[in-house]
Amino acid sequence: MARTRHILSGGKHPDNDPFHLVNNLTGLFKWVSLKISFLLTWFEKWIRETQKLPFVQMKELNLSGPLLTSKIIMACLNSQLFNRDLRWRTGVQLLPISCKSSNNFKITIEAVKETYQKAQEANIKVKGLILTNPCNPLGTVLDRDTLINLLTFTDQHNIHLVCDEIYAATVFDAPQFVSIAEIINDDDGIGINKNLTHVCQSFQRYRFSSSVGIVYSFNDEVVNCARKMSSFGLVSTQTQHLLASMLSDDEFVEEFLVESAKRLRKRHEKFTGGLEKVGIKCLKSNAGVYCWMDLRPLLKEETVDAEVALWKMIIKDVKLNVSPGSSFNCPDAGWFRVCFANIDEQTVDIALARIQTFVDAKLGNGRGTTYALTCPTGSTMKML
Repeated sequence: MARTRHILSGGKHPDNDPFHLVNNLTGLFKWVSLKISFLLTWFEKWIRETQKLPFVQMKELNLSGPLLTSKIIMACLNSQLFNRDLRWRTGVQLLPISCKSSNNFKITIEAVKETYQKAQEANIKVKGLILTNPCNPLGTVLDRDTLINLLTFTDQHNIHLVCDEIYAATVFDAPQFVSIAEIINDDDGIGINKNLTHVCQSFQRYRFSSSVGIVYSFNDEVVNCARKMSSFGLVSTQTQHLLASMLSDDEFVEEFLVESAKRLRKRHEKFTGGLEKVGIKCLKSNAGVYCWMDLRPLLKEETVDAEVALWKMIIKDVKLNVSPGSSFNCPDAGWFRVCFANIDEQTVDIALARIQTFVDAKLGNGRGTTYALTCPTGSTMKML
C-alpha cells in the first residue's frame, strides 16, 4: 500500500535520523531490516581462519526480476517485496488468500479454494500459488499435511506452486521445518506433477554475501529461463568460490545451524518476553528474524486507517519504524511486524523502554514513564 510506505510525511526518514548507541540515542530504530547482524562475526571468523585472503566487508547488491508473466494467486500473509518484485515490471495481479487472527493466521485449503473460485468467477486466469515457508511476517512454519494438501490442489488445477523458503535456516524451535522439496522426493504416493513445483532460497539474510538467490525446479523450461535471466545479475567468481567453500565445510555448517538457532531463540525470548511485560502479545512463532506484534488494544477503532495512524504515531513518538499489517495484506487491523535480529542486546533494552513508555501513555497505566539508560560511554539518557 502506498500509504504505508516507510516514510512519515513531515517527519524524518529513518536513513536520515538513524539510532546509534553513542552518537544518536534519540534516533529512529529501523526495525524493518530482515538481517541477522549478530551472526556476522561468525562468518568473519570462518573467513579469516579458512580462506587465503584478507577479509573485506562485502557490500549488498539487491537484484529483482520478474518470475511469472500471468495472473497469480497469493497464499497467506505475504512479504511487502512481492508487490514490488512481481508486479512493477510484469503487471502480475496478486490475490491474497484470507488468513485471520481467529485461527492464528493459519492457511487452510478451504480458504485457498474460496480465493481460487472467486478468481474464476471474475474471469481471472490463475497461473500459480505462492507460499512463504517459514512465513514472513508470521514466523511460523507449514506442517506436512498442509503442504501435501496445497501440492494436491495445485496439481489438480494444473497451476504452479512456488515456495519461498528463504528463512528455512532460521527455525529455532519446534515444530521442525519441512521443505516442499522433501515432500516431493518422498512422494508418499500423492503422485503430483513435479514440473509445477519450484523452490526459492537465498543467502542474503545472513549478511555475509551479496543477494545470492537460488531457484530449485524440476522444470527444465523454468531452469533455462532462470539461467538466461541470471546474466543480468551474475554472481562473482569470488563469491561463488567463497560460498562453495563454506557450504562444503560440514563442520562449520553444522555448528552454524546450532549456533544460529540458539541465538535466535535467545533473542526471540528476550524480545517477546519484554513486550509481554508491558502488555503486548505476539503470535506464537518458531522461525524468522521477526515477530508478529498485536497492537489492537492501542487502536481507536479496528480499521486500516486507525492502524496507519498508530503506525505514524509509533514512528514519530517512539521512533520505532515497524511494519503495519496492512502492508502485508493482513485483513485484521492492528498487527505489526517487528524485526529483532538486526540490533544488539543493549539496543533491545532501549527499544523496550521506549515501547513501555508509549504503551503506558497510550493506555494510561499509571506506571513510571521515566527510564534511565546507561550508554557505553557512561553518559545517561532519560526518556520522558
